Amino acid sequence: MDRSPVLVDLALQGGGAHGAFTWGVLDRLLEETWLRIEGVSGTSAGAMNAAIVADGFAASGAEGARKALETYWRHVSEAARFSPLQRTPVDKMLGRWTLDHSPMFHFVDMMSRLFSPYQFNPGGSNALSPILDKEINFERLRDSPIKVFITATNVRTGRPRVFRNADITPQVLIASACLPTLFQAVEIDGESYWDGGYSGNPTLVPLVSELTSDDTILIPINPVERPETPTTPAEILNRLNEVSFNAVLIKELYMMALLRRNAAKLAAPALVDPEGAHWARMRVHIVRNSVMNKLGYSSKLNAEWAFLSMLKEEGRKAAEEFLIAHGNDLGKISTLDIDQLLAEL
Repeated sequence: MDRSPVLVDLALQGGGAHGAFTWGVLDRLLEETWLRIEGVSGTSAGAMNAAIVADGFAASGAEGARKALETYWRHVSEAARFSPLQRTPVDKMLGRWTLDHSPMFHFVDMMSRLFSPYQFNPGGSNALSPILDKEINFERLRDSPIKVFITATNVRTGRPRVFRNADITPQVLIASACLPTLFQAVEIDGESYWDGGYSGNPTLVPLVSELTSDDTILIPINPVERPETPTTPAEILNRLNEVSFNAVLIKELYMMALLRRNAAKLAAPALVDPEGAHWARMRVHIVRNSVMNKLGYSSKLNAEWAFLSMLKEEGRKAAEEFLIAHGNDLGKISTLDIDQLLAEL
């Protein structure tokens, strides 16, 4: 698409191995030279993708970012090659990506309910640490032209903390992806942190308050809606996880819709509240996908290369569909009807 540059920012949700879908979306978006990414907000796997993109872009532009993403996800898969969390032979034969039938997955799941990570993982080891140390140049990330905002949840206060380029370290990224039933809380500056999804998945505030872009592209991982009511224990827990990890994002979108409605009533909203006016004029877009509705919680722990590659291709297809449907709308109009949130409340 040959057109004038459009400044955008990205909001990346977290979701373990499902973050490979976001990898695919980013891979496709980075091919469009007219799209200028000003900033990225990310949580959990979204935080990893955000930091990798910003560092890779700082090194070698868009192609550097694409290459860095593939290298990162390959190393994630390699690190999990000998993990006990694997699909059963029957699942592989039937083409199922779930770990629901894996005895080891059920054993780990049961252990996480009986023992804390301080008991079964006293050393606090995390397989991502050596990968992040190797794949990201954190000094270079500080000066990346892409602003990065990483959210983690303060255990003591329950509030989000947003880390910016200069503050980001391997520990910050691990904290953003720290599920409290599987990993020990990560200590940063004397405070303990858990997964950022509990307080912002991802947070939109810095994208609005600190950037000039008026277009935010959401790349979701956790389905907002599911067509059927969950009935099994695994389905119920999975849906509870999705609802809780979407709640803050939906509230921020609701606030944006409310500010937009109020700003429309003012003759000169920018003179009354410049930041509020920015919230009100934000254009919101979403890269939709259907594949996540077919996947459950256990597959978030499946880091097989075949699975990650499938998710990447699904992400690329979703991004292609988004560009065909809404590429010409970027920089002009919002393509996600956030005002509908007001109608539903």
